[in-house]
Amino acid sequence: MENAHYYEVGLHWDGGRTGTLSSQILNDTIEVATPPEFDKGVAGIWSPEHLLVAAANSCLMTTFLAIAEKSRLDFFEFTSHATGKLEQVDGKYMISEITLRPVLTVLKDEDVDKASRLLFKAEANCLITESLKTHITLEPSIRLQSIYAE
Repeated sequence: MENAHYYEVGLHWDGGRTGTLSSQILNDTIEVATPPEFDKGVAGIWSPEHLLVAAANSCLMTTFLAIAEKSRLDFFEFTSHATGKLEQVDGKYMISEITLRPVLTVLKDEDVDKASRLLFKAEANCLITESLKTHITLEPSIRLQSIYAE
């Protein structure tokens, strides 16, 4: 694998406080806007703040998937909820904290400890969170899949 990779994203202003993100190598576009908490912000549209939190959350998942595969951890389900805290720090707005709350469902009781270790390893190795000055908190939950699903 090469040492450097580049990810190109285009942005077209659509008017008002909205725009459209695109990439020549991706199929879908994403409508983005100023969040409603700001003057003339638009509700119901992805904001840069949402995208930053989503990047951290999705990086946790993709990093975990790679680590779990290499570690041969079998699991049933992975979901995650993330919360980003926007506040003024030294007079400037920033996402100061992101809390990641993955929920991992494993198939065997003996995999619970391993699953927890691998989630923390994934967070420590996530290239997005390592690229941010934002404080990242991981609050994982490990569940055991019942073989007697109702």
